[in-house]
Amino acid sequence: MDMKLLAVFDEIYKTRSVSRAGENLGLPQTSVSLALARLRRQFDDQLFVRTANGMVPTPRAALLVPQLRQALQLLQSATQQQVKFDPASSFRIFRIAMTDISHLEFLPAMMNKLAKTAPNTQIKVLRITSETGKLLESGDADLAIGYMPELEAGFYQQKLFKDGFACVIRRDHPRIDRKLTENRFKSERHVVLIAPGTGNEIVEHELKRQGMQRKVALSLPTLPGVGNLLANTDLIATVPERVAQTLAKIAHVKILIPPYRFPDFSIKQHWHERYHQDPGNRWLRSTLAELFLEM
Repeated sequence: MDMKLLAVFDEIYKTRSVSRAGENLGLPQTSVSLALARLRRQFDDQLFVRTANGMVPTPRAALLVPQLRQALQLLQSATQQQVKFDPASSFRIFRIAMTDISHLEFLPAMMNKLAKTAPNTQIKVLRITSETGKLLESGDADLAIGYMPELEAGFYQQKLFKDGFACVIRRDHPRIDRKLTENRFKSERHVVLIAPGTGNEIVEHELKRQGMQRKVALSLPTLPGVGNLLANTDLIATVPERVAQTLAKIAHVKILIPPYRFPDFSIKQHWHERYHQDPGNRWLRSTLAELFLEM
C-alpha cells in the first residue's frame, strides 16, 4: 500500500465525499474513485457507503482510521513527501463562510488577489449560521471569517484585525450635523443589523449595561442595501468602523462618533483542527492573513 492510497482513505474519511477528497488532494475524481476501489479490494470491505449524508465509513473503516493515519504520518515523515499545494495550477474549490460585512469590504480585495496568485481556483461563499461549526468540522467549509465568539473553543483561530463601532446617517440629516449627542441618539430612530458576525450583540449589551434603550425602528438580517436605506431616511445605524467607512464611499452618508463608548472586537478566521495541516487550507489562511495586513 502506497502513501497515495492512505491519503485518499484519510481524505474521504474527513470529507465524506469522493469529489471533495479529490479537490483537497489535487486529484481528479476518477483517480480517487480508482484508489477507493483498490482500498476496497485490499481490505475486502466497502469501507465507505454512499448515503444522504455523504460517504459514511463502515465499522471496519472506522477501526482502521487510527492505524492508517499513523502509517501515513510515518511514511510522510520518513520520505519527506508532504502533499503539496500549487496555487498557480490548482483547480480547487474553497468554501468560506463569511458575513455580509465581509462581502462589502473584503470579498473584492480577496478575488483580485486570487486572480493573480491562484487564477483557476474557485470560491464558494457560505453564510455564517449556527451550523458553521459543523460545516468546518465536516470539511464542507474550509474557513469562517468574522466575529464568532461561539467558535472560540475547539477551533483554531487567527486574529485578522481589531474593529470598533461608528454611527452612520445621511449626509443631509435634518437634525444632526457633525456631532451625535446622547440625547439625540436616544430620540432618533435606529436600524440594527441582527445578522451573525456583525457584533450587534456587543452594542446591545453595552447600551443595556449603561441603562440606555434606543428606539429601534427596523431590524435587518443582512447588510446589503443599508447604505441606500440610510441615505434616504433619517435612521441611524451603529455598525463596525470598517463597514461605516465602506458605506461612506458607496452611499450618500456620513460617519459620526457614537456618544457611548463601545468595546472593540476582533475579526478572526477560524478552521477545524482536522484541516490544520492541510496544504491548501494553510495556503488559503496565510493568503488571507497577508491580505488583511495590506488593507
